[in-house]
Amino acid sequence: MKKIQSTCNYCAIDCNLDFYVEDNRIMKVVPTKGYPVNDGFCCIKGLSLDKQLTVKKPSPLPKIRQADGTMKEVPWEVGFQYVADKLKELQAKYGTESVAGISTGQLTMEEFALFGHVMRNYLKTNVDGNTRLCMATAVVAHKQSYGFDAPGYTLKDLELSDTIILIGANPVVTHPIVWGKIKDNHNKKLIVIDPRKSESARNADYWYGLKHKSDLYLYYAIANLLIEKDYIDKKYIEAHTEKFREFKAFVKDYTLSGAAEKTGLSEGQILELVELIHTGKRVSFWWTMGVNQGYEAVRTAQAVINLALMTGNIGRPGTGANSITGQCNAMGSRSYSNTAVLYAGGDFTNPARRARVAEALGVEESVLAEKPTKTYNQIIEGINAGEIKGLWILCTNPRHSWTNNETFAEAVKKLELYVVQDIYDTIESAEGATVFFPVVSGMKKEGTYINLERRLSAMRQVLPREENEISDYEAILGVGKSLGMGELLKGWETPKDCFALMRECSRGMPCDITGVTWEGLENSHGIQWPFREGETLKEDQRRLYEDGRFFTPSKKAQFIFETPMENPMPTTEEFPYVFNTGRGSVGQWHTQSRTKEVKFVEDVSLKKAYLYMHPATAKHHGVKENDRICVYSANGQNAEFAVKITDHVREDELYAPIHYIECNKLTPSIYDSYSKEPSYKSAAVRFEKR
Repeated sequence: MKKIQSTCNYCAIDCNLDFYVEDNRIMKVVPTKGYPVNDGFCCIKGLSLDKQLTVKKPSPLPKIRQADGTMKEVPWEVGFQYVADKLKELQAKYGTESVAGISTGQLTMEEFALFGHVMRNYLKTNVDGNTRLCMATAVVAHKQSYGFDAPGYTLKDLELSDTIILIGANPVVTHPIVWGKIKDNHNKKLIVIDPRKSESARNADYWYGLKHKSDLYLYYAIANLLIEKDYIDKKYIEAHTEKFREFKAFVKDYTLSGAAEKTGLSEGQILELVELIHTGKRVSFWWTMGVNQGYEAVRTAQAVINLALMTGNIGRPGTGANSITGQCNAMGSRSYSNTAVLYAGGDFTNPARRARVAEALGVEESVLAEKPTKTYNQIIEGINAGEIKGLWILCTNPRHSWTNNETFAEAVKKLELYVVQDIYDTIESAEGATVFFPVVSGMKKEGTYINLERRLSAMRQVLPREENEISDYEAILGVGKSLGMGELLKGWETPKDCFALMRECSRGMPCDITGVTWEGLENSHGIQWPFREGETLKEDQRRLYEDGRFFTPSKKAQFIFETPMENPMPTTEEFPYVFNTGRGSVGQWHTQSRTKEVKFVEDVSLKKAYLYMHPATAKHHGVKENDRICVYSANGQNAEFAVKITDHVREDELYAPIHYIECNKLTPSIYDSYSKEPSYKSAAVRFEKR
C-alpha cells in the first residue's frame, strides 16, 4: 500500500492524516504520528474522509437548467462558457456589481486566491465567504487591537496554561483535539463562561452560567475590579499598550453589583473569577462562536483581549486571548481571498501595498480590486432588492446556514444566474440552481490550508481522478479562461503556481510565508507563519508577541472599549425565550452534507430537528420528552422541533443544534456593527405545543 500524508478539511485544527491507498482505494486512514497538532489522534470526521463521495456521487459533468426546468448535462467547456457569457451579459445589462460570489472556509488557499482574482480583480465585483459567519468578529478585533489579523498562540499553550478560561466555547463537541490537550493538562484549572451548561462546562472546575449577551458587563466589571485590587501588570501595560488610562476611567462605572444584576451571577462568583485570573501564573482566554456570533461581538472579543493585556497574559507560554477558528481554512480565507484586504493583508486604498501586490502578481496596479467587498448580508440583501442578478457559490450551503435562511430562499428565486459548485448536488442550496458544477472532494485535489494557530499544511491528492472529474481550482480557472482573462491568468495555471504568487504577495507582511515551499510542506509538520525566506525553522510550535511588539504603527496593542448597546432583539412578553444555537455532536458537521455519508454518524444522529428545554419550562407548558413544538421567532418565521428535556439549559433558553435547516429559519437578520457577523445565538422566540 502507498502512504500519502494529507490534511483533514473539516475543522480549523487541520489534523494531518496518513491515507493508505491500494488499487485506487483508501484502505485505511491513520492520524499522522508526530504531527504537532494531532500527534496520532483525530475525531471521527477525519477518520471518515474515505467515505466522501462514496454513497452520494453525482455525475462528473456540469448541468445547466433548460427552459422546461430540467437540468441537462453538458461538457465542461460548454459549462464554463455558459457561466462566463452570463456573467458578462448581466454586468453589461445591470452594472459591474450585479453579480457576486460566496465562498467557504473549506476551500484551499489557492482556490480562494484564484476566485478572488477572477471575481474581484477581473470582474470588479463582490465576493464574501461563510467565514463571515464565524470568524469576521475575531478578524476585526485582531486588526483593531493588534494592528493585524494575527492570533498569537500555538496549540501547545493549552498544555502549558495553569488557568484555562473558555468563553462561549465548547471544544468537547466542536474541537476534540483542543479538548484532548485541555484534558491532558493535569496542572490547570478549567473555567467555562457560557449561559448553557455545555459538555465542556460539565467537565470544568468552574462554570459561570451568565445571562445571554451580558458578557460585556462582566468583563468590564472584572477589569474594574482587577484595577481596584491592583491585580494588573503595570510594567507590561506601560511598555506594550496604549489607551489604558482611558480604559481605566471607562470601566469605573462597571461595578460589582451592577455586573451581578446584568449577568445573573452572584457577586461572590464574580469575585471568585477575579481571584482565579489573578492567582493564575499562565492564564489563557479562549473564545469561539459564543462570542463571535453576536450583535456586539467585536467589542466583546476586545473585552477579553483587554483582560489578557492588562494582566500581562499574552506572548508568554500558556497565555493569550485566543480565538478558536471554525473551518479548516478560514485563516486562508481571511488572508488570501482578496475580499476584505489585499492578498496577504493591507488595505485596498494603500498605494504602497497596491504597488507591491501588483508587482508580485505581475500585473498593472489598475487590475487590482479597489475596495473591500460588499459583505455577505449586503449580497443577500442586494439580491432581494433586485440589484444583484447573478450569484456563484462554492462549497457552501447558505440555504441552510445563512441566518434567517428564508431570506436566502427568496433571493434564489430572483436570480437570473445561480451557479452552485459543490461535491454534492443534493444540498439544499442546489435546489433552484441554474448551473451546477460538480467538483471532486479533498481526496482528489491539492492545495494549502492554514489552521487556527497560523500553521500551513499540505493537502495532497490521495486518489486519482476519474474521467471528467475536476477540482474547484480547475472550475474557477475554466470560467476565467472563458471570460477572456488571457495573460491575466499567466502564473495561475496550477495550485502550485498560485502558491508561489501568494508567497510573493506575503513578503514583508506579518503573515510572511516566503520561507515556505510547496515541496517543503509535503510530509512535514506544517509551518506556522510568519516564516520568512532565509530563516531556519527551529521549532514546530511558535507564538507571536513574545517581544511585546504588535503590528500597530506604535507597535503597541490598543485597549478598545465601548458602552454596551441595547439588545436589538430583546425577549418580550410575546417572545419570552432566547433561542440559542450550536453544534449537536462530534460526528455532525455544519449542514451535514458531508457527514450524512458516514453511516455510523448517521446511525446515532437524529433525523429530524430537535431542541433542548429546561424541565421547569417544559412542566409549565405541559411538554414531555419527544413532544413536538412549534417555535415562533420575532423574525417572523416558525419551525417545528422535537423536545429534549435537560437542566443543562437555562429556564429562559431553548437550544437547537445547527445541523438542521429549521434552526436558522429562526435566527435574526441582525449583525455586529463592525464585523457584520450575524447574531445567531440570541433570537427572541415563543413556542406552542403541537
